[in-house]
Amino acid sequence: MGRGISGRRHAQAVFRIALESDQLDRWQTDLVTMATVLQDAEIVSFLENPKVSMERKRDLLRRALGGIKPAAMNLAYLLVAKKRLRMVPSLVAEYRRLVYAHKGIVEADVVTAIPITDQEEERIGRDLAVITGKTVMLAATVDAEIMGGLVVKVGDKLMDGSVRTRLQELRRSLV
Repeated sequence: MGRGISGRRHAQAVFRIALESDQLDRWQTDLVTMATVLQDAEIVSFLENPKVSMERKRDLLRRALGGIKPAAMNLAYLLVAKKRLRMVPSLVAEYRRLVYAHKGIVEADVVTAIPITDQEEERIGRDLAVITGKTVMLAATVDAEIMGGLVVKVGDKLMDGSVRTRLQELRRSLV
């Protein structure tokens, strides 16, 4: 089973549990904590070492993830036992996507050639909210190679209003 599919399936299961217990935000916090701890290469190496007993691995997890709820800790134990630690980032990303979809929130990536002001970012967010009919979480980045305009990615939709793309289209039409 691929990591993406497995991460997606685990996230869907966690989402159902969190929804039933009305703890969406708490689960999200616990999953982010888990992902943060598992960014440490030494911890992952220890947890993936077949020579280390499961009890020692559980002890490390209890110390490293002390603040998370018991159900989330059980998920961590399961991921260690099934050797699925590497899929935690995809699990967290998919869980966040499910929570946002449930709350009517969509993530949008905006790329501009120069930094945009807070007012411009707010206006773009409002315009995207009108287009999508959802609340928009905007992430703005700068890429001078687009030369001007902006590129917006919302979900699997891409709106490219960059000068670079317009020049490329003009070149193609002239050739």
